[in-house]
Amino acid sequence: MGLPLRDLVEAQEIPWEALAGRALAVDGYNAVYQFLATIRQRDGQLFTDAQGRVTSHLMGAFYRTTSLLGQGVLPVWVFDGKPPDRKAGTIRQRVEMKEKAEAAYQEALAAGDLETARRKAAQTSRLTRPMVEELVELLGTLGVPTVAAPGEGEAQAAVMAARGAVWGAASEDYDSLLFGAPRLVRGLAARARGGASPSAQIVDREELLGRLGISGDELILLGIVVGTDFNAGATGYGPKKALKLVREHLGFGPSLDRVGIDREEGTAVAEIFRHPAASDAPLPPFGPVHEEAVLRLLVDGHGFSEARVKGAIARARTRPKPSATPAEAKGHQTLLEAFGGEP
Repeated sequence: MGLPLRDLVEAQEIPWEALAGRALAVDGYNAVYQFLATIRQRDGQLFTDAQGRVTSHLMGAFYRTTSLLGQGVLPVWVFDGKPPDRKAGTIRQRVEMKEKAEAAYQEALAAGDLETARRKAAQTSRLTRPMVEELVELLGTLGVPTVAAPGEGEAQAAVMAARGAVWGAASEDYDSLLFGAPRLVRGLAARARGGASPSAQIVDREELLGRLGISGDELILLGIVVGTDFNAGATGYGPKKALKLVREHLGFGPSLDRVGIDREEGTAVAEIFRHPAASDAPLPPFGPVHEEAVLRLLVDGHGFSEARVKGAIARARTRPKPSATPAEAKGHQTLLEAFGGEP
């Protein structure tokens, strides 16, 4: 569900090509659920092939990834592993919400209310293991690395960014900041008129902490008070009220006591963010685009337009070498320095 920190965060907007030569760890599940929610037909139905197999996730991942590669951005897709036991309640809640949304969708469809039907349908998205496996296969044909996280994908992405394996973590949620990502990039899954979002939103963690006047551990405390995927939060505390509490700098335990959160529970949740389950294996290398394999999977396998797929492949092949710095990125003039990024 993600932390509701929008009111506290100020993101910089920069064009995607300003990130040319930068590698981003993409929270795969987060991005794909965005695709499944938005890439739908007018009545809310997902796009499918002639055999009735869902293709919305493939459409989103393929065209977004090739677009990023064409702009010089190097996405490394990270997929979830086993969720922490403390996430069980959130998972149950999500299942219940999907069931309610499905019932509301059917009612709206029967009433001919397509606008409501499409909105409710977006809340019913489900991502299966075979869908993920096919996504990994597709990304492999594009020469794009994938990482199987031992736990939460956004935790793995944050750790990769924190140790410098990638430049930042890409997700629509703010949880990566609690996991320690130095930079959060949002907008990867956004769909603007005529295609992908023209700009990225970048949140610098140190700038955020300095502006809010809190430490990294206090940011975790703020999240726990508001409520995370691993705890319900304190009754009556939204982001602004929680920030006011944290700015009193009472300490972790006394702050939890103030809002009525059990210290043992709060500490257990904090440890998930302080020491996230993540692999420190070397980053898999980028490889060449295998056009025949892409065409076989998308055109032959799912009926995609051959002309569109070949056009996207041509864009992907303009990417810079993985080792290139922004200034060296072939065919791309970086604007990152103008927006406060690293040289």
